[in-house]
Amino acid sequence: MTIGVGILGYAHGHVGAYIAQWRERPELAVNVVAAWDHDAARLEKNAGPLKLATYATAGDLLANPAVQAVVISSETSRHAELVEQAAAAGKAIVVQKPIALTLPQADRIVRAVSQAKVPFTMAWQMRTDPQNLKMKELLASGEFGKVFMVRRRHCLGCHLWGWFFDSWHVDPAQNRDIWADDASHAIDFIHWLLGVPETVTAEIESLFHPKMPMDNGVAIYRYQGGPVAEVCSSFTCVASENTTEITAEKGSIVQNYGDGPSCGVPRPANACGLKWFMAGQKDWVCSDIASPPGHGARISGLAEPLADFLRGRRAPIATAEEGRTSLRMTLACHLSTRQGRRVDLNDPAIADV
Repeated sequence: MTIGVGILGYAHGHVGAYIAQWRERPELAVNVVAAWDHDAARLEKNAGPLKLATYATAGDLLANPAVQAVVISSETSRHAELVEQAAAAGKAIVVQKPIALTLPQADRIVRAVSQAKVPFTMAWQMRTDPQNLKMKELLASGEFGKVFMVRRRHCLGCHLWGWFFDSWHVDPAQNRDIWADDASHAIDFIHWLLGVPETVTAEIESLFHPKMPMDNGVAIYRYQGGPVAEVCSSFTCVASENTTEITAEKGSIVQNYGDGPSCGVPRPANACGLKWFMAGQKDWVCSDIASPPGHGARISGLAEPLADFLRGRRAPIATAEEGRTSLRMTLACHLSTRQGRRVDLNDPAIADV
């Protein structure tokens, strides 16, 4: 059975990649039928060419019985209100990252989903990336022994995008800053791979342009008894290669070409994207999971898992509670930077960030 989907906001560009895949792959059985955006010009630009039914209010769209599910890809500041409306209307819900601007807003989302008992998932692409799934499988197997360190580098070259400095992505009122917006990917990856840490120590700086705050930073998450996990994010990055490094008792895992700057530059022919080396081996083992040709392919790759979720074929990619925890891990970085100290993940001051 095909499921009818409505789009609540076109602020977040990733939604266009999902829509394209759903239209090009009828076997996914997702049909986008309706759209709303508070920005009328943006709504017409995106929904007009696809001849979608458009609505003046989100409530009008949610009243359409042909819409069984919604993708909320509005500005982050609008997520809580839209989730509350969609949950009350009984719709299945997909929300773009991050879940909200603040923990109180995230609490509203968790409460609305719980009370209405509607299907809900966050759209975290790193949780569905085949190479990332393989890394998690390798660690879960136990063959690498104790994990000592994990480093995830996730970058973009936003400083080269002239339009970006005046976009909602870097407006504090709509999306806080670029660290909260996009380092959240790597932070959620750490959460997904290792669980919830005890503490974080972070240094985040605004180094390039005053309109793009918090454009470079490092966060160190500490787990009791290990591992130590690092998130390194620069949004002034022209080119790179290495994305993930995992150091364990019996071996190491390395992933390359896992983000925009590393996908967008030349790489050697047949370059190995994911490999590992075990003690006693004579050479690296190269995974047969190919690296995507570009970062857009990784974003588009989320369309099928989202379709499976909407049709009840898989569990949520990340629950509302998990989205809240990843936000807590992100906001703890801001608190650490502001106060120059290690922050416990249970620190109540995180709720005031």
